[in-house]
Amino acid sequence: MARVFDIIEYLDASAKEIVHRVPEAGSGDFRLGSQLIVRESQSAVFFRDGKALDTFGPGRHTISTANIPLLIRLISIPFSGQTPFKAEVYFVNMKEFLDQKWGTPEPIALRDQDLGIVRLRAFGTYSMQVADPQLFVNKIVGSQGMYDTTQIANFLRSMIVSKLIDLIGESKTSLFDMPKMYEEIAAGVRAKAQDDFANVGMLLKSLYVNAISPTDETAKAIDERASMGAIGDMQAYLQFKAARAMGDAATAGGEAGSMVGAGVGLGAGVGVGAAMAGAISEAMKGPRERPAATSGAAVACPKCGTANPVGAKFCNNCGSTLGSTVKCSNCGQDNPLGSKFCNNCGNKL
Repeated sequence: MARVFDIIEYLDASAKEIVHRVPEAGSGDFRLGSQLIVRESQSAVFFRDGKALDTFGPGRHTISTANIPLLIRLISIPFSGQTPFKAEVYFVNMKEFLDQKWGTPEPIALRDQDLGIVRLRAFGTYSMQVADPQLFVNKIVGSQGMYDTTQIANFLRSMIVSKLIDLIGESKTSLFDMPKMYEEIAAGVRAKAQDDFANVGMLLKSLYVNAISPTDETAKAIDERASMGAIGDMQAYLQFKAARAMGDAATAGGEAGSMVGAGVGLGAGVGVGAAMAGAISEAMKGPRERPAATSGAAVACPKCGTANPVGAKFCNNCGSTLGSTVKCSNCGQDNPLGSKFCNNCGNKL
């Protein structure tokens, strides 16, 4: 036999439910003269045939044709106060729900003016409140078929994330500039989402951005970019890295094998260490500090044949004058350096 509700009430001990249905399944059998008890911070909405109809605020109400006129139009009661009529009652919690969490379920791919393409996550909190209980029941329960608090919170959270993505995409703000704009971003998202909340009978009371952070891959790319900026001279850095790798390899070789192998490894390590030191020293020098390459050319002394550096004026072995020509002792004719006989008189030089 169907249950007839003479007293209709609901006490939410957890204070976490946004809306509660009486009865929880099927339609309830109510009668005229039944008592409806609505507590503070509650509203009761009668619902039938997919529509939210009459709404009651806090207090004790006696169900009659006078206070449920919209519902009475849809049903036929041949014996007033005796025959039950079928409907559901939704108790809507009108309090402000604080510290609700929101966050991006998946990373957001955005174009960044400094980094190119970045993938970001965002997290924050918000508070909400039912503004219009009848509209709320019509839109959320009637249209969406949701009255579980978790389902409703997920639905509202998706609105916030959608507006956040739209706002950040339009602003084209660099990731590095976002931390100083959290308040502006939160205010913009709240303004964008306010109409969507109002369309379902809700009020977005406050919204905060706690963090907008890169994914692990994007963070790694940022670290590498920062390292490159700190290094400055990339060629010198690569030379240093190569020298350090050789030093590590030599050290590893010196620790393995027998005593002979260890000696060889140690010697190799010392040699590579010296090469590494030279490479590092060379890498740290600026282009003006590095010595110019010297040519292998030399000038032979015409008297003793000793090789002397190009540009020397006297032989570093016998002290003879070095020049580009050789003067003949017989006729005084200048002959090209290296000539054996004077090209004027034939005298032996």
